Amino acid sequence: MRAERTQSKQDRAVRTRRSILEAAAVVFEERGYGAAELTDIVELANVTKGALYFHFDSKEDLAQAVIDAQVIMHAPVTPQEFRAQEFVDVGMVFSHRLRYDVLMRGSARLTLEQNGREPDRAAPYQGWIDLHTALLVRAKEHGELLPHVDPSGPSRLVVGAFAGLNVMSQTLGFDLDREISALYTSVLPSLVVPSVAARLDTAPGRGARVLHGTDEAPGCDCSSPSAPVPAGVG
Repeated sequence: MRAERTQSKQDRAVRTRRSILEAAAVVFEERGYGAAELTDIVELANVTKGALYFHFDSKEDLAQAVIDAQVIMHAPVTPQEFRAQEFVDVGMVFSHRLRYDVLMRGSARLTLEQNGREPDRAAPYQGWIDLHTALLVRAKEHGELLPHVDPSGPSRLVVGAFAGLNVMSQTLGFDLDREISALYTSVLPSLVVPSVAARLDTAPGRGARVLHGTDEAPGCDCSSPSAPVPAGVG
C-alpha cells in the first residue's frame, strides 16, 4: 500500500511538472522570455507557486527546461533502409511537430531570442548539429554519400537553414513543411549518391507519415492557419 501511494505521488509530480512546462511554453511562445510572468504560467497550469518552485528554481530555470525539451523530447529516429533517409526524417519530423506540440513551439521561440545571455540557447543548436552529423557519418559508412562529403559541414548548413526558414515561414505565412521539403530536395543531390538520392522521400508530409503513417497527426488540424509556427531551429 505504501509503495502504491509513493508511486501515485510520483505520477502526480510528473504530471504537474509536465503541466507547468506546457503552460510555460505557451506563455514564452506568446510573449518571449523577457515579458513572460511566472504568475501567468501558474494560472495557466492551474498550480500553486509553491508547486512551480518545487520543480523549478526560477523563470530562467523553467525557460531552460523548455529549451532543453527541443532535443531531449525529439522522437527517436525510426530505422530506415537508408541512413540518408533518417537524416531527412529528423528535420521533417521536427517540422511536423512544430505544428501541434506547444512545448516544441515554445522551445523554438526561446532558442532564437537574442535579448540576453540567459538562458543558454546554444545547446539545441549543437544537439541538432551533433545528431545530423552522426546520421551522415553512418550514411557515409554505408556508402550513401558522395566521396568528397564531410558530414559536419552539411549538418551545420541544414540546421542553420532550418532556423532561417522557420523565421521566414512565420513572417511571410509560408508552409514550413513545404519549405523544409524544398531544402532537402535541393541539398541532397550534392551529398548523396544518385542511386540513393532517387529513392529518398523528401515530399511534404514526410514527418507525419513517419510518426503516424498518414499526412496528418491523428485528431489534429495541422493545416490550420491558427497554429502558427514560431521561430526556432530544427
